[in-house]
Amino acid sequence: MAKLYLALGSNQGDRKALLDAARAACDASLGRVTGCSDYIETAPWGFSSPHPFLNAVLELETELSPIDILERTQEIERQLGRQTKSSAAGYQDRPIDLDLLLYDDLVLETPRLTLPHPLMHLRDFVLEPLQQLAPTLRHPVLGLSIAELYSRLQR
Repeated sequence: MAKLYLALGSNQGDRKALLDAARAACDASLGRVTGCSDYIETAPWGFSSPHPFLNAVLELETELSPIDILERTQEIERQLGRQTKSSAAGYQDRPIDLDLLLYDDLVLETPRLTLPHPLMHLRDFVLEPLQQLAPTLRHPVLGLSIAELYSRLQR
C-alpha cells in the first residue's frame, strides 16, 4: 500500500463543490482518502486572472501505480469539466486541477510524469495545505521537511 499526496485546485464555477466532487471521485477511484487539508483561497500562480483559486491537498492510500493515478486523475478532471491541460502556452483558468505531488518517497522522471512534482516546493498553494497534513514529511529530492519548505517560501 502506497501513500500519496494530491493537490486540488479550482478557479471556475462552484469551486467548493468541484473540490468536494474531486475528493469523492478520488476516494472512489484512486484509493482511500485518509486526510484532507483545509480549503484555502489563493491568487493564480503563473498567470493573471481575476478569479482566485480554492486549493486543498488530499492524502490517500492506494494500490495503484503512479501512472495509473495520473490517468485516473486526468479522467476525473475531464468528468468535472476540464477541457485542456496547461501547456507550453501557459496556465489558464480551469474548473479543476489535480496534481500528483508525492508517491511514497519515489523519485521518478518520465516523459509523462515527474515525482516528486517538480514545482511543488515553489508553490505556497501546495505547501500550505500539505504542511497541515504532513509537516515532517521529507521531500525525497531536497531532503527538507514540508514545514521547512513552507517556511522558506514565507521569507
